Order: sequence, then structure tokens, then C-alpha cells
Amino acid sequence: MNRLMRLWNKWRYRTKSMVRYRLLFLTSAPIFLTLIALFGITAYWSIHYTWQSALIDVSERLSIVGDKIDSLQDEQYDHIQAFSESYEFRTRLTHIQTNNEFDVWVSSQRERYQLDFLRWMPANKISQSGYRKMAQQRSFFDVLSRAAAFEMEPSLAEHSEVWQQENHVLEERSLVSRSIIAVFDDNSHLLGYLDGGVLMNNNLALVDRIRDTIYPVSNRERHIQGTVTLFLDDLRIATNVPMDESYTGRRALGTLVSEEVSNAVLVKGESWIDKAYVYDTWYIAGYKPIRDIDNNIVGIAYTGYLVWPLIKTYITNIGEVSVIIIGLLLASGFIVYRGARDLFRPIEQIHRVVKMVQLGKDEERIGALGLDDKHELSQLAKQFDNMLNQLQFRNEQIQEAAHELEGKVHSRTASLKEKTEQLELHIKLLNQTRNKLVTNEKLAALGELTAGIAHEINNPTAVILGNVELMRFELGSDVSRVEEEIDVILAQIDRIRNITRSLLQYSRQGGVQDEVTWQHVNPIVDESVTLVRTGAKKRDVEFIVDLNAKTPVEVNRHQLLQILVNLQMNAIHAMQGKGRLTVLTEDWVEAGQSIGSLIHVIDEGCGISDANIKRIFDPFFTTKRDGTGLGLSVSQSILSQTGGEIRVKSKLGEGSQFTLYLPQKADHHLLVSA
Repeated sequence: MNRLMRLWNKWRYRTKSMVRYRLLFLTSAPIFLTLIALFGITAYWSIHYTWQSALIDVSERLSIVGDKIDSLQDEQYDHIQAFSESYEFRTRLTHIQTNNEFDVWVSSQRERYQLDFLRWMPANKISQSGYRKMAQQRSFFDVLSRAAAFEMEPSLAEHSEVWQQENHVLEERSLVSRSIIAVFDDNSHLLGYLDGGVLMNNNLALVDRIRDTIYPVSNRERHIQGTVTLFLDDLRIATNVPMDESYTGRRALGTLVSEEVSNAVLVKGESWIDKAYVYDTWYIAGYKPIRDIDNNIVGIAYTGYLVWPLIKTYITNIGEVSVIIIGLLLASGFIVYRGARDLFRPIEQIHRVVKMVQLGKDEERIGALGLDDKHELSQLAKQFDNMLNQLQFRNEQIQEAAHELEGKVHSRTASLKEKTEQLELHIKLLNQTRNKLVTNEKLAALGELTAGIAHEINNPTAVILGNVELMRFELGSDVSRVEEEIDVILAQIDRIRNITRSLLQYSRQGGVQDEVTWQHVNPIVDESVTLVRTGAKKRDVEFIVDLNAKTPVEVNRHQLLQILVNLQMNAIHAMQGKGRLTVLTEDWVEAGQSIGSLIHVIDEGCGISDANIKRIFDPFFTTKRDGTGLGLSVSQSILSQTGGEIRVKSKLGEGSQFTLYLPQKADHHLLVSA
């Protein structure tokens, strides 16, 4: 095995790398491809035409089966017609003594006329409309129940039984070919009808007779392969399809047709000409529906023969063609190899020199090849040597120029890189300054607006509060009647005062105004978590705290505590009081230097949509039913006084992260302006 692998790798390497074998491949490839294409086309068209021929053959044989069945029905009709016109029948009909005796005599004549049943139906004892319709048809197929078959001929019901091998039930219905002939007297008066026919169930002689007609017995094997079957619905009731390949005489009676054929023939009423699985093997088969007098499909007529002999013959032919083509390929390859060998040697010399030059031996040249000076390879070798000389000279020039160019590029690249870094830094600073300027302008405008609104609301609120207190004092002991309404008014006044207090705080004109001092954020964060955890004891909230910030910042301690509590309570509300709340601190590092501290508040709540995340810092915007919409806007306004800000990242349905950016040095210009 290893030896074969080494041999394979060796020839693989030669084919890919050596000129001799590559040229051999190029010269042989058209011959190989042509022969292979010829083989492929031959195989394809052979398969196509062989298969089409087989289908046409089966289709023609299926038509013969139909014609044969029609001729047998015509023969059946002629027999009954001959019996109705016979002297003996006419004589007995004229001198009927008892109906029973005449019926017995008529029934006894069925074997003489090759019928399975024959009976006389007097006109005065039957419904003539039904028989008149049936008499208009020469012959037709009919399905009889067991009772109807027994009434027609007792032995008919017994001979109709077919055991269904798959469902393990007994099929008692009868498929019959039936002919009905009206009998008239000399004055054209209707006397009655002769009703006769042939039973299809278990009629092996009939299917053998049809098979021997369309598949002449030339040899035993051909005789076995050609088969004919009659179906009652999808059940084989008469067939010469064998139960096994040995053909021991057992037939596939009581088996079912395939579901695909049943759907096409019985349901759609179409003929089926194709490969089909018949009982236990594949046949080239044809199926056509059998219809009764009302054009209802009652069964199937089938003929076909085994696929394997056809495939076997085809494979044998393909094998013979393959042997011939392989012999031609080997012979042509040998001729090409011997004829091209002398051409390969000069080319291999050229190839050797090329490899030496690639390895750095620039002094190597091809020289004389031992060929005529006018030979194309000899001229090619001289041109190649001249090209190598020119290439060596130009390589030396290129190396000198490359050294000079490398120095220039290095110096200019260094200068360009430095200017690019400066430009990027300026753009970044410009964007930051622009964003802060826009934010400050918005906060200033909103602050002035909210301050005016707060003052205007406070005045009437104070009047309302005073009048309510006066009402309580004046009512005295009667105040209990309206105590509940007064409490509601006071609660709403308190709510209005809280809103105005937030507005004043947002406008930097109210609230607690502690000094901005140097603070470590970790103690403030820890205190805020303690306050929130105490207020959320009854809630299923898990607090995760990781405090790593080391850089002190200038901040209003009380206001930062208020902001942190507000953010954490918002997170708990977003999680509906259940989940994991994470609070982290770290140093704010840019360009390798710490410029402040970062505080992250992370929840696992409902998240914020893209549409709302752009508005959460706007005053009065809220998604809570009892919220004022001032918490985040006030918090952002407070942080902006010292140059800080709040940023948010959120994914709907997964949670949110609010981050406080606290600079190490507060923006005193903003503090003075406030």
C-alpha cells in the first residue's frame, strides 16, 4: 500500500512540475477527452433511446392487450348472439313448458359457448329500462357483489374469491365481461334478454392466452418475463406475474398495485407507461384503466416485462465499448509519448536552466541544444539567453533605484503619518467640543424655560395651599366630612411642589447646592447601593457591586448620590423588582492616562427601544404611568455642571446599561455660569 502511495505521489509530482509530462498531458488530453465525450454521448443516447424504445414497446403491447380484450368481448357477444339465433333456442323458447326448466337448459349451454354464466331474463319479470341500456352495448365490464354473482350463477360466486395477501381479507366481488342481447318474436315483440359473460377473477387461462399472443414463446426466459394482469380496483385477480424468480407456478394473485400507479390510473384515470415495482421487482410496465358501462373505473389492465434483462444487455454493450475505448486510449497515449520524447529533452534543458536562475545562479545559460540553428527550440534558447543577460543588467539597476526610493518613501511616510495622527486628534476634539456645546445650549435654554414654569406654578400652588389650610381651620369640627377630599388636594399640591422642585433643580436654580469637592466615587456608590438595597428588601433583586475606580473627581457629593439612587431605582422598575442589578466603577482611561472615573449601572430589564432611547433625557418624557419624566433630564443637567455626562446602551428585551462619565477636573467655567 505504501509503495503504491509513493508511486502515485511521484507521478503526481511529475505531472504537475515536469515539462515532459505536462506536454504529454496537453497533447494527450484532446484525444482522451474526445474519446470520453464520445463514450458519454454514446452511453447517454443509448440509455435514452433504449429506454424510450422499451416504453414504446410496452405501450404498443398494452394497446394489443386492450385490443385483445376487445376482441374477446366481441367473440363473447358473437357466441351469445349465435345462441340467441340458434334453432334449438328458438324452438324451446316457443314451447316453454316451465320457466325453471328453460332457465336450467339455458344455463347448461354456457360451457358450449365458452361462457362462465348464461341466463334467460323474461321481459315481464325484469326492469326493462336497465336491461335496455345494457343491451345497447355489445359487451362491457361489470362488478358484481357476491349476492349478485350467486343469483346469476352459484358457481360464479365461489370461483370469484381472491385472498388479499396484504390486508388478509377475502375479496368476494366479481369482475365480469358481460353481454346482454335482446330477443324478439316474429312480430318484433320483446320476449326477454340473454345475459352471459366471462368471469375475470382467477381466469388464468385468459391472461395466459393474452400473454402468449403479445409475447410469443421464443425461449423459456422470454416467456417468464412477459406478464399480463387484470385488476379489480387495485387487487390482482388474474395474473401470470410469478411469486418468485424461479417461476415455480405460484402467481402473485391477491397482491396490490403500487400506490403511485393506483393514484395515476384509478384516481386520475390516466394510462401509466414507465418503470414500476410489480410485486417484488422492477418491471417496464404499462397500465390502463378498465371502465364499466357508466364509464366508471373498476379495474386495471397491465402488461410488462422485467427491467433487469434489459439492463444486463445494456451493461454488456457498455462494457464492450469501454474495453475498445480504453484500448484506443492506451495505444494513442503510447504513440504520443514516443513521438514527443525527442521534443521533451531540449525543453527539459531549458527548464533546468530556469530553475538554476531561480536559485540565484544568474550566470547559468542554456547554450547549444544540439539542434539545427533554424529549429524553433534552438532560436528560443538563444532568445532566452539574451533575455537572461538583459534581465541581470536591469536587476542591478532596479536594486540601485530601489534603495534610493526606499529612503525617500521612508522619510515622507513618517511625515505623513505624524500629520495624519494630528488631524485625527483635532477631529476628535472638535467633535467632542461640538457635542458638549450643543448639549450646554440645550440645557441652558431648557433650564431657563423650566425655571419660569416652576416659579409660575409655585405662586398659585401657595395660594391653593393657604386657602385649603384656611378652609380646614374655618370648618373646625366639621372638617371630618371633607377630610378625605382635603387630603387628596394636599397630596396633589405636594406632588406639584415636587415637580416644581425638580424643575428648579433642572434649571440650576433650586435644590441642594453643595460645594463641588474632590471625592472618591467608590464610597458614594457603596452608600447609594446600601440605600437602594434597604428600600428593595421585599423585592427579589440580586445586587452585584464591583468598585475598582481609583481616580478622585470633582463632584457634588449629594447630587451624585441622588443621581445614582435614581438610576438604580429606574433599573429595579425596569426589571419589575426581580433580576440582577450590577453596579461597577473603573477609571476613565484615554491615551494611556486616567482622566476621571466611570460608574456603570446595568440591569436585566425590558430594555429601551431605538425610538425611545433618543428621548429619554428630554424633560417630561416618561413611559411610567406615575412618572414625571424629569429624573434622567435632571441627572444629565446636574452632571453637565461639572463637565460630566450620562450615556446609555440598551437592547430591547435584554436590559440597559447607564454609564456616568465623571471628569477628574470639573469644568469651572460651567460652574461659574450656573
